[in-house]
Amino acid sequence: MTPAPGSGQSRLPGHPEEPVPELSVPASRRGASGILNVLLIAAAGVVLVLVGLFFFAALGSEAFILCGFLALIPLGICLLGLHWIDRWEPEPRGALVFAFLWGAGVSVALTLLLGGTVNEILAMLLPLTPAEVLTTVIQAPLVEETAKGLGVLMLVFVRRSHFDGPLDGIVYAGTVGAGFAFTENILYFSAALAEAGGVGLQLGFVFVLRGLFSPFAHVLFTAAIGVALGIAVRRPGAVRIAGGFAAGLAAAVAGHMFWNGGMALVADDFFLFYFLLQVPLFALAVGGVTWLRRQEQRLTRQRLGEYAAAGWFTPAEVNLLSTPAGRRQALHWAGAFGAKAPMRTFIREATHLALTRQQLVNGREPEKNTARERRLLSELTQTRTGLLGVAAAGRRY
Repeated sequence: MTPAPGSGQSRLPGHPEEPVPELSVPASRRGASGILNVLLIAAAGVVLVLVGLFFFAALGSEAFILCGFLALIPLGICLLGLHWIDRWEPEPRGALVFAFLWGAGVSVALTLLLGGTVNEILAMLLPLTPAEVLTTVIQAPLVEETAKGLGVLMLVFVRRSHFDGPLDGIVYAGTVGAGFAFTENILYFSAALAEAGGVGLQLGFVFVLRGLFSPFAHVLFTAAIGVALGIAVRRPGAVRIAGGFAAGLAAAVAGHMFWNGGMALVADDFFLFYFLLQVPLFALAVGGVTWLRRQEQRLTRQRLGEYAAAGWFTPAEVNLLSTPAGRRQALHWAGAFGAKAPMRTFIREATHLALTRQQLVNGREPEKNTARERRLLSELTQTRTGLLGVAAAGRRY
C-alpha cells in the first residue's frame, strides 16, 4: 500500500489550515533534547549512588546487601505490573530509567533532607497531635508524595510528546513509586534485621507484609498524581498542568495517610484492614487500569481509521495495528521472515502516530505535533516498505 500525500487527499480533522513543511524535528532541537535527557539521567543516577553510599555506611555491608537483595523481589513484582500496563504503547526506556532513578534516589534524598524540618513545622502547627501520628500519618505522606510527584511533573515537560494521557501518567508515576519503595524497603528490612539481631521471623514477617502483601502501595499513591497530570495534559495550558498536579498530589497524600493510619479504624488489626480495605482498593485500581487500556486501544483504532480514510492505511492494517489479536497475528506473520523486530517498530510508530493525532485534535502544540506526525508517517512508510519487500522476496530479514 502506498501513502496518499497528494493534493487530492481530504484533510484530516485537527490540522491547521496551512501544512507544516518539515518532515521531522530539526536536528539541533532533537540533539538538545537528547543531551538534556542524558544530563537528567546522569544527575539522578549520581544522587542514587550518594544515597546508596549513605545507607551502605549507616547499615553495614552485610545488612545493605541482604536487604537490597530482598527489596529486589517486590521491585520485580511492581515492574512486571507496570510492564503489563505499558505494553500497548511502551514509553521510552530513557524516561522510565529517569523515573526509577528519581524515585529510588532523588525523592528519598529530598525526604531525608526535608522530613525533619517539615515535622518541626507540623509540631508547631499541631501541638496536641501525638508525635507518632504527626510523623507517620501526616509528615511522611506530605513529604514523600511531594518528592515523588516532582519527578512525575518534570517528565511532563521533558517528555511531553510521550506523555499522552492517564495511562502514561500511571506508568511514569508508578515507576517513580516503585523506585522509592525499593529504597524504603531496604530501610525497613534493615530495621527488622537489627531489631531481631539477625535473620529470623521478624525480618520474614516484615518482608511478607511489605514485599508480598503490599508491594504496590507506593505505586498506587503516586499513580494518583500520574492520572491527574495525564488528564491535564490532554489539553494545552500550564494552568491545567498546575491544577492537575495539585489535585493528584492531594489524592496521593490522602491515600497515603489513609494507608498509614487506616488500621486505627479496625482496632489495629492488619489482616482485617488488608482484606476489608486494601484488597478492594487494589482491585478497583486494576479495574481502572484495564478500562484505561481498552480506551487507549479504541482511540488508536479511531485515529488510525482516519488515516485509512485518507489512504495511509488499509482497513486490514488498521485492524492489525489497533487490536491485541491483530498485533499477535502481525508478529506471527513477521516471525516467518525473521522480521519481528521491524514489525514491533511498525506497531510502535503507528501507535505513536495515533496518539500524536489525538494531541492535534486536542489542540496541543499544533506546529510541533504536525511536524512529528509527518516524520512518523515517513518513518512508518519506510518500515512498511522494508517489511513488504522482505515478504515478497521470501527471505529472512
